[in-house]
Amino acid sequence: MERSEAERLSSSGRRSQDQFVKATLTAGAIKQHIVMGYRGGHTRYYPKKSYEIRIGNRTIHYNAEYDDPSMLRNALSFQFFEKLGVPSPRTRHVRLVLNGVPLGLYVEIEGVDRSFFSKRRVQARSLLYAVSNKANFRLYDNDGEAKRMLSSGYEVVIGTSKELTQIARFVRSVHTLKQSALLAYLKSHLNIPQYLRWLAGAVCTGNYDGFDQNYALYRTAGSLRYHISPWDYEGTWGRNCYGELDGSDIVRITGYNGLTEKLLAFPVIRREYRRVLTHTLNHSFTLRELEPLISRLHAALLPELSADETRKHSPFVVAGDKEVFLRYIRERRAYLLEKLTTL
Repeated sequence: MERSEAERLSSSGRRSQDQFVKATLTAGAIKQHIVMGYRGGHTRYYPKKSYEIRIGNRTIHYNAEYDDPSMLRNALSFQFFEKLGVPSPRTRHVRLVLNGVPLGLYVEIEGVDRSFFSKRRVQARSLLYAVSNKANFRLYDNDGEAKRMLSSGYEVVIGTSKELTQIARFVRSVHTLKQSALLAYLKSHLNIPQYLRWLAGAVCTGNYDGFDQNYALYRTAGSLRYHISPWDYEGTWGRNCYGELDGSDIVRITGYNGLTEKLLAFPVIRREYRRVLTHTLNHSFTLRELEPLISRLHAALLPELSADETRKHSPFVVAGDKEVFLRYIRERRAYLLEKLTTL
């Protein structure tokens, strides 16, 4: 990266708005011209930054995961969602060097973009990111104030500004249609089976922020139905988005957004969600299924994380984080199995 670009990038870290600079990405013998910038909300002010790079129509995130002692929460969450049948970003752990300065270990996360869908042979005609908690599928903000725009909280990634008009119309219809007409509308405008699998995944992983932000909505060619995929799942598996230990009963079994409330008001959909969640708890969200994966990933990363001086957590905390995962799974399963009777 040229010195002037590096200075521009450094100065942008003191502002909340995105600013991208030109750079060259080298991976082995391959060099590519890119633009890059800082990413994240509160994390962009941390001493170890996270980055977003863009190569043509492809986006890659390099997350510092500064608050996650084992750097496993995003990676494990996305693998878990894939097992549930919800398209999710691929990840890998890499070392970054910027202008000759080692930055330590990062999680490389595939962006949800045109390239993401092309690899999965999905013809996406629209894509929205839920970038703030205003994307709560309600007529009101989380503080109870009426929204000036029902498209608040969304950012268009694929498509035109009409996508914002259409998501606003969807939210309004969800809350204004009579019960007799709403079910038919939801069936024609939402991939309900996939949404329920996503809901089960978000509920199991305990991502408190994942119900009204940190998701992607997309529609495929020739269809009106919205599909949903997760992104940014760092505050999960027993820790919040600041890395603090969290209770296993913080996130309720039905999650937290207006669309889910409307869906689960229909007995037929509520029964289906119970079936999906029961299957998940019996087959996917179990220690038998997850402990070998967690142990393997944790053991592979432990030596490097313990030696990485760019991390804030001590080797003791990093080593003990595996038990945080396992304890969370045990306690979360017990909590959800008990609450199944309320569905």
